[in-house]
Amino acid sequence: MKLFLVIPCYNEEEVLPETARRLKEKFASLMADGHIAEDSRIVFVDDGSRDRTWELIEELHRSDPLYRGIRLSRNRGHQNALLAGLMTVREECDAAISMDADLQDDINAIDAMLEKYAQGYDVVYGVRSSRKKDSFFKRTTAQGFYRVMKAMGVETVYNHADYRLMSRRALAGLAEFREVNLFLRGIVPLVGFRSTTVAYERGERFAGTSKYPLKKMLSFAFEGITSLSVKPIRLIASLGVLIFAVSVGMLIYSLIRHLLGHTVSGWTSLAVSIWALGGIQLLAIGTIGEYIGKIYLETKHRPVYLVSDYLTDGDRPTK
Repeated sequence: MKLFLVIPCYNEEEVLPETARRLKEKFASLMADGHIAEDSRIVFVDDGSRDRTWELIEELHRSDPLYRGIRLSRNRGHQNALLAGLMTVREECDAAISMDADLQDDINAIDAMLEKYAQGYDVVYGVRSSRKKDSFFKRTTAQGFYRVMKAMGVETVYNHADYRLMSRRALAGLAEFREVNLFLRGIVPLVGFRSTTVAYERGERFAGTSKYPLKKMLSFAFEGITSLSVKPIRLIASLGVLIFAVSVGMLIYSLIRHLLGHTVSGWTSLAVSIWALGGIQLLAIGTIGEYIGKIYLETKHRPVYLVSDYLTDGDRPTK
């Protein structure tokens, strides 16, 4: 089979040489054992890096045709860069594996993914076997992320990031999804086809810094929820019904107190009610506005990425 490995890169000059070396060794082993074809390739996608990432990709391509490079016209984010790589190579390969450049994903899990592919699976998800190496904070927030996504009605694979194998027909199915607001961890399960998982132990980052701090992770989760679920709007509607019921109860209570002659000016309760209702209204408007904003972006049909350069077999890097 012809395998393409797609790796999004953003400011990865510190880790890229080691990543390329280890992956080359892995591909050489797989080729020697007859698991993948000789024309399989490793594709680095430069997501508008501001360091020497693209220069390193060019050097790798010059030194060995095993390496290919895709450069986006500007930084579009991890999900768009990943999609750009997959969509660019989807008609050339039998299957593509996506992974990050930081070497935290165990490259030896590729063997198990290929075995599952040979058994007829179109999508093979790499899932973490444990989070023992994570800090308490990281472990708690990560697990909370998946629970919240599930509670909000977003279908995801627990403890799976973007380390996965997809067959050519699964990639063709993914190409049919035209969302501008991308959350591939939720979109890929919607593609369907036969799928399974492969467990692996996630390692430490070889070099560089994480591209997903807490603030970005929260934004990523919110993006996924609002892109794939309308449950937040339904929760707001339910909250509105609850508040209306409470207000009716307060009205009845106030009338009874008035008929009994026990009316007392309740400045505190009035102030609290105004602030509470005002805050809830702003939250509701903000959430609905987020959905309207996404609809606005979707209707524009803007491209989610533009490829500036694509280094293929026999090409020489453009300057």
